Amino acid sequence: MVCLGNICRSPMAEGILSKKTKQNNLNWIVESAGTAEYHVGEAPHHLSQKVSLLHGIDISQQKCRQFKAADMNHFDHIYAMDQSNYANIRKICDTNWNEKKVDLILNELFPFENKEVPDPWYGGEEGFHEVFELLNKACDKIIEKFK
Repeated sequence: MVCLGNICRSPMAEGILSKKTKQNNLNWIVESAGTAEYHVGEAPHHLSQKVSLLHGIDISQQKCRQFKAADMNHFDHIYAMDQSNYANIRKICDTNWNEKKVDLILNELFPFENKEVPDPWYGGEEGFHEVFELLNKACDKIIEKFK
């Protein structure tokens, strides 16, 4: 799960999918990262934590990290939250790029529409609730697809 700073969208996506994999007895490794290094080592945004916890998901122990080219080899699927971060992943990976592994997460809900998860950073708490709901539905589709 990849967004820009790894403090809002991608940590929520990691928490949601991790919970769903446990509920479905799946032995998946789920992680998140940011394409920028702004918040490396920090915990997720307090509103990401609050909204996730309201849904029974504790993401407070996550630590932000930067996406690296080696992630392309380490993970089977990489989900970007928006077009900009999709492009950033491609740039970071350079010759290690594998288009078959990377997609926008909302293409799971809206195939081939390339819709973006809005960045709640600039708004209030309601934006974090909206993002959580979108990611929750997308993660349900991921479970259905790969279970």
